[in-house]
Amino acid sequence: MMKSGFVSIFGCPNAGKSTLLNALMGEKMAIVSHKSQTTRHRIRSFLNGPGFQAVLSDTPGILDPEYRLHERMMQAVKAGLEDADLALLIVDVRKPFEEAEQVFASLRLKVPAIVVLNKTDAVDAERQAATEQFFKERPYARQVVSISALHKSNLDALKKVLVSMLPEGAPFFPEEDLTDMPTRFFVGEIVREKIFELFEEEIPYQSTVSVVSFREGSTVGITAEIIVQRESQKAIVIGEGGRTIRELGIRARRDIEAFLGNKVFLELFVKVRPGWRDNERHLREYGYR
Repeated sequence: MMKSGFVSIFGCPNAGKSTLLNALMGEKMAIVSHKSQTTRHRIRSFLNGPGFQAVLSDTPGILDPEYRLHERMMQAVKAGLEDADLALLIVDVRKPFEEAEQVFASLRLKVPAIVVLNKTDAVDAERQAATEQFFKERPYARQVVSISALHKSNLDALKKVLVSMLPEGAPFFPEEDLTDMPTRFFVGEIVREKIFELFEEEIPYQSTVSVVSFREGSTVGITAEIIVQRESQKAIVIGEGGRTIRELGIRARRDIEAFLGNKVFLELFVKVRPGWRDNERHLREYGYR
């Protein structure tokens, strides 16, 4: 009998949710960064195997909203809660487990959950054992599995447990599909990932990317706008003589070409939109619906 269901990934910011999604899929479906709050959207990917389909949803890290963009991010978390058949609760074992416990308890889960202890390669056996024992005693934890998503350690065991807990049913999406997100979304995310790589402090959090044109051909032509809040941020992104934005474009184009399997001509522009994170019209325009 076929097994199929929706599996939502929840956790604190920077617990490794996106890294886990990519590791399970064997493809880069979500951008990653050592900085927190990298994921802003709910990203659905389809994990297919013999006799099963798991529709995986990577969700933003759970936080207290400070502005409307944060509210949109938490709405993505809520959507993941509403249609989940199974939850993966990701714990960074290097951090106090009470922090993750508070977040998981606040979800008020109505579906079975697997607590996934991540980054176990970075702690000793005593720390890992104590964390495992703590979460095994939580009422929401049906199973506890220890992994390292970065090093792809123990993923087969996690996948086996995950599949065993899926409900029976027909697949929701064609087996050959990896996601229902449009290509333009991933292009914008790749550019945004490079912003997280190149800039510190406020720019990664106060910027976004809008793909304004995508022209297919022997060379794919892409025009994207980097949105910032202040003129001073625009100057930093461009850099002296345009040096920084050229470097950003080189890095982004390389990864976009690998993603599309095609040559790419990428144009990047920087626009200032003061207060865009709290502006309903701008949020809709930049895809935060």
